[in-house]
Amino acid sequence: MEEEEEDGEATAHGRDATAMSAARARTLGARASDDVSELDKRIIEHLQQEGRRPFTQIAAELGVSEAAVRARTNRLVERGVLQIVGVTDPLRLGFGQMAMVGVRCEAAKLMQVAEAVSAFPEVDYVVVTAGSYDILIETVCEDNEALLRFLTDKLRLIDGVRDTETFVYLRMVKQTYQWGTR
Repeated sequence: MEEEEEDGEATAHGRDATAMSAARARTLGARASDDVSELDKRIIEHLQQEGRRPFTQIAAELGVSEAAVRARTNRLVERGVLQIVGVTDPLRLGFGQMAMVGVRCEAAKLMQVAEAVSAFPEVDYVVVTAGSYDILIETVCEDNEALLRFLTDKLRLIDGVRDTETFVYLRMVKQTYQWGTR
């Protein structure tokens, strides 16, 4: 993470918003909470509230040094516990069609399908599941035509995909990255 000095106060470049991706970035069964200290959790909570909050301000509120906050944040990012990104509204960027797609796969090709789907730029979320579908994916496309091309020309041509069911988003009611650290 690059740092800039602004009016004597360190702020992290690119912390327009904070998205916690620990649940998405690693196997759901693996728990990193044992490796995350109480101080780390407090830092995460501050960044979840405001991803652009200066490390100096977080440090002052937690009663530790700015260097400690910076080092711990960098370590959390390096370990994949924390991801600091600018979260955007896809609709305002011209991506008018979002959908969740349930995918059923041949059992022997499940992970190959998941990896292949993960490579598509239209896909922002892939999870292997238990239940009616083997994989759930979220897609973000420009419009209905782009979603149709993705489904017919990419997804359904992957070796191992048996069938799919698409759930087109009509309205996003809630999406949050502030689930805390419990």
